[in-house]
Amino acid sequence: MQKFVIKNGTFVTCDENMTVIHGSMLVEGDRILEISDKDIEVDPHTTVVNGKGKCYLPGLVNTHTHAAMSLLRGFADDDPLQVWLEQKMWPNEAKFTAHDVKYGSLLSIVEMLKSGTTAFVDMYDHMDEVAQAVEQAGMRGCLARGIIAFGPDEVGEAKLQEAAQFVKNWHNKADGRITTMMSPHSPYTCPPAFIEKVVAKSLELNVPIHTHMSETLKEVLQNEEQYGKRPVAHLQSLGMFERPCLVAHAVHVNEEEMDILAQYDVRVSHNPISNLKLASGVAPVPAMLSKDVKVSLGTDSSASNNNLNLFEEIRQVALLHKGVSGDPTVIPAEKALKLGTVDGAKSIWLKDVGALQAGMKADFIAVDIDQPHFYPRTDIVSHLVYAATGQDVRDVWVDGKQIVKNREMLTLDEEKIMYEVQQCYERLMND
Repeated sequence: MQKFVIKNGTFVTCDENMTVIHGSMLVEGDRILEISDKDIEVDPHTTVVNGKGKCYLPGLVNTHTHAAMSLLRGFADDDPLQVWLEQKMWPNEAKFTAHDVKYGSLLSIVEMLKSGTTAFVDMYDHMDEVAQAVEQAGMRGCLARGIIAFGPDEVGEAKLQEAAQFVKNWHNKADGRITTMMSPHSPYTCPPAFIEKVVAKSLELNVPIHTHMSETLKEVLQNEEQYGKRPVAHLQSLGMFERPCLVAHAVHVNEEEMDILAQYDVRVSHNPISNLKLASGVAPVPAMLSKDVKVSLGTDSSASNNNLNLFEEIRQVALLHKGVSGDPTVIPAEKALKLGTVDGAKSIWLKDVGALQAGMKADFIAVDIDQPHFYPRTDIVSHLVYAATGQDVRDVWVDGKQIVKNREMLTLDEEKIMYEVQQCYERLMND
């Protein structure tokens, strides 16, 4: 079993106390054995890593993506959500082959890993390709076959069975790095009876549910017109919140709805940059947190963001809510960093990921702090939130295995992936 110690490093634990430790961390196999402010004594066979000039923190957790949509990055910007989705995205996504999804997902995985994300949620089609990409890369993925149930009943039923089979094939695979969910796309793309079927399947398979909810005001008003209820009450009535549930966005939720989310322990993936870019609005995150709703951070796809750099979301969540509320004390730096690490892990039911503590999984990243924007050495947590970028990440480990070394991918051929992605894009545009 591989064993190594990092010495002379700065470690930000991201646990409840957000401790900063200047010292050493010992890793054996896939677990952290010890973190100490002293020099950890090891036997001569233990590999020693010099951590001087590096800050180590848990790998970031991105709780909402559509990885393969990297193929459409920059293709359609500056449109409202429904125009962007219905006129630009869906017609082109309908042309995606399994090959396209494979390379679009691989490109996103490289981008995420090199900017410090070690675990992500993905909702899409051709999910076997995504799972294989996650397995090959060595990262962690919480994956679901997203289901849009427009059209004939038999089409929706076939997608439901495909989603269930994906869960059976991949849950807890890749040495436990892959977990799965059921994912009806949204209340406006899935009829009520179909959502009830998804809920029943989630119970049968014992996996959580992930969906988009209340992203735009138009969507909320449409739900009221169609079903006589706002999306939160609608999904509650369909039994979705009886299951472990993660909703993306929750931009347009009121006090009563936030109370329901808290009551049912529904987790919210806050996607501040995508929501801003699509002018969907600003989710009431401080109010959610005050009601003990579990909130985490997601990028959404790089077709609506347009990158997967979670350091940007961490900075944005701290800044945006100060500006909107007029209160500079909301979402302080420590909380912003937790939203991108330990809170993200908890939001997707990963119990031993998201913090640097003895016994936790050895999923962590090294940030190069020997750079001008990390000086003077005042508050390292502040620097990570307000000054750092994903490009400062130098090294990445998942399950104790190094998969990025000095910004070079060790598990994937980055050059080939970029080449293939360009070929996929050119074929899509010419079809």
